[in-house]
Amino acid sequence: MNVSPSSIGDAAQSVQAVTLKQAMWYWLKLGFVSFGGPAGQIAIMHHDLVDKKRWISEQRFLHALNYCMLLPGPEAQQLATYIGWLMHRTWGGIIAGGLFVLPSLFILIGLSWVYMAYGNLPQIAGVLYGIKPAVVAIVIFAAYRIGSRALKNAVLWGISTLAFLAIAVFNVAFPYIVLGAGLVGYLGSRIAPAKFVTGGPHQASSKHLAAAIIDDDTPTPPHARFSLKRMIRLIVIGLFLWAGVLGALIGLYGWQDTLTQIGWFFTKAALLTFGGAYAVLPYVYQGAVQTHGWLSPAQMIDGLALGETTPGPLIMVVAFVAFVGGWNHALLSGDHLFLAGAVAASVATFFTFLPSFLFIFIGAPLVEATQGELKFTAPLTGITAAVVGVILNLAMFFAYHVVWPAGWHGTVDWFSALCTVLALIALFRFKLGIIKLIGIFALAGLLHHLIF
Repeated sequence: MNVSPSSIGDAAQSVQAVTLKQAMWYWLKLGFVSFGGPAGQIAIMHHDLVDKKRWISEQRFLHALNYCMLLPGPEAQQLATYIGWLMHRTWGGIIAGGLFVLPSLFILIGLSWVYMAYGNLPQIAGVLYGIKPAVVAIVIFAAYRIGSRALKNAVLWGISTLAFLAIAVFNVAFPYIVLGAGLVGYLGSRIAPAKFVTGGPHQASSKHLAAAIIDDDTPTPPHARFSLKRMIRLIVIGLFLWAGVLGALIGLYGWQDTLTQIGWFFTKAALLTFGGAYAVLPYVYQGAVQTHGWLSPAQMIDGLALGETTPGPLIMVVAFVAFVGGWNHALLSGDHLFLAGAVAASVATFFTFLPSFLFIFIGAPLVEATQGELKFTAPLTGITAAVVGVILNLAMFFAYHVVWPAGWHGTVDWFSALCTVLALIALFRFKLGIIKLIGIFALAGLLHHLIF
């Protein structure tokens, strides 16, 4: 693979080319600070890669994001894979997507071990208690940042509002919202095309920003152009990896073994995760708790809380589910409970994320070929507008459960409410970085626990 300083051809002169090694360090850092679920993670990448580092332009960023929103799986991880692939070919995508997940996997394995071995430690509960309001603020800030750039006219504002009402009031499934927004965008491109144009070169980004390495008018690099031969090769490699690992589990342990069933179950879950982690949680709950009995309902809820407050995609809750399943079933005998849990978590992660990489490497060349073609970009523009409304709903969902933990009829958690307001002020007024924000409120939660 070519891992030269830039695979994009002639980069913008005002921006220094980025080597694969430099990019790797950024993706590693992102893996440890990607709090806030997909909304927060996308906001972090947008701030870093579009506004600060100028690796990619606003228009190209949103074009990639829109495609990732159409796919099953974690859209933020897929977006990182897409950008890494666009900049540094296949290995760039593997590194970007892999480092987005691996820190979360290691952290969750550690937290799962603490949870199973020592119960809910009060100190950890205090830290998580402080982080939750910060996560709420990050998601709200993400909705603002993406919305301020994507909602350029009344039509797009209308799509966003309707998407919010559809999911918040009428509980419409996310895939239907995406399809509806895409259809509106397609029809709108024929009726009022000017309303769905994202803008010419440099228009989508602020005029004060320098040209990006992957700019609006940067030609698609050779490795990102569609090739039927390359697509077939990638499909074969993907099927070989999937069948090889699953076949090895069957050969070693048999079809009915818990590890094998974890691999098969999360393969199916990976293909059903339209709409993010929350859309697939009912399926995971039904299979992991009710059908297989890998963990209890209470343990599932605790796992979701850990997943919400650790870096990485929210779907990484599957690592907790599998770890607890491996521990509870003592897969490697009672003397190796940690190893059993860690292996089970790794198996679940592999089968959950393998399709995500394949969707990007196979489909992204086709998406890049649609750059600048209104009949393709207009539906994606409509989807972006709808996603803003969906993110706002997610922010309200988080805020409700953090500020009113016992429901509307319960008492307000004034500490969490105050922390949420302060975190919003820190983000909007003082432009505080995500790392500092998480650290400050984690400390605040711990001190609150120690004092009260």
